[in-house]
Amino acid sequence: MKTAGIQTWDVIVIGGGPAGMMAAARASARGSRVLLLEKNPTLGKKLLITGGGRCNVTNNRPVVREMLRQYKDAGKFLFSTFMQHGVAETIAWFTERGAVLVEENEGRLFPSTHSAKTIFDTLKRELKTTGVTVKTRHAVKSIVKDLTTNELVVTIERGDTFCGRTCIVATGGTSRPETGATGDGYQWLRKLGHTVIENNFALVPLTLKNNWVKKLSGLTLPDVKLTIYAEEKKDSVHRGKLLFTHVGVTGPTILNLSKTVGELLAHSDVTIVMDLFPDEDAGEFKKNLQVLLQTNSNKKLRNALATILPTALVTALLEEMGIDGETPCHSVLKTDRIKLSTHLKAVPLHVRGLLGADKAVIASGGVALPEVDFKTMESRLVPGLFLVGDVLNIDRPSGGYSLQLCWSTGFVAGEHV
Repeated sequence: MKTAGIQTWDVIVIGGGPAGMMAAARASARGSRVLLLEKNPTLGKKLLITGGGRCNVTNNRPVVREMLRQYKDAGKFLFSTFMQHGVAETIAWFTERGAVLVEENEGRLFPSTHSAKTIFDTLKRELKTTGVTVKTRHAVKSIVKDLTTNELVVTIERGDTFCGRTCIVATGGTSRPETGATGDGYQWLRKLGHTVIENNFALVPLTLKNNWVKKLSGLTLPDVKLTIYAEEKKDSVHRGKLLFTHVGVTGPTILNLSKTVGELLAHSDVTIVMDLFPDEDAGEFKKNLQVLLQTNSNKKLRNALATILPTALVTALLEEMGIDGETPCHSVLKTDRIKLSTHLKAVPLHVRGLLGADKAVIASGGVALPEVDFKTMESRLVPGLFLVGDVLNIDRPSGGYSLQLCWSTGFVAGEHV
């Protein structure tokens, strides 16, 4: 595999994340000689921290058209890709290799071990089984098309050069740069003639102006309704899980609305109104609160409220409202009862901003989709060059959709190189 001191391969895969590992394994399984280059000391650094270290493998939407609706405008490009290797095929692929998946809320599928290492180990075993050559600490400097040989020439920073009949770029975007996702691939792809859409961090936690949230770091609310207002004008309504951090809020629901909030912040102040009891309308909740106070008439107000809300949240909200939680329920003033029934259905969260790339789950932006043939994942501009995963300009929500994009595009590229 050496010619004049330069190593030549059938396929060179750049990037040892989920898309790259899947692509390399599939190409090698089909008989190609595959070299996988990774700039980090180990593969899968970002994969191991996905889903809080539990790895949200995919979302259980096996009907292709239903799945593609989650990718919005990009869905029309992905149809052929997902028809070849979609959710059902991904579940089967991992199950056949001993990684059992279990379903959680909103269709999220995780390994039964609740550990991302299970998925990483499955992919790593597949690389070994299929005979992929892996070289870590190999940071790529450039990719050039040799017009004489029609090969793609890959040079790494320390000077070594590798030639490939084909090359798969799986370098990811720019979210979580500490994992090595620093957008290196975009520089090479621009030089090769591709249009790269500017990055916009799409799934990020929010920072808030409310000081009381700092006391709630780590607290999770499993089901709240969140209504976004820009300059007091209602924008959209969302419902699901919320997690407080030391600077604001995160969780699947927050991540999925963060891009909307970011766009609104560009021209207006944004407030998110949180309904802590979304299954009860205002009148029903007011009656239920009255019953709660009557039933617990001799208890302190904070203790009675702690039967329906987390204690830390009760303490923070009572302080915010200026209501004494030590007051016996039978002595709570009517004005305070009204304030409680109103506030708990509409807690204002004043948005300061979005956290940056270091906290982003994904970054939107990337190679313009019309420049890729999604039947094969091959570049329409550079024959022999294949583009997969986060390097593509595809927005998607939280909930397993990012990794499914990696499995689908990676498998299809590996099938066609």
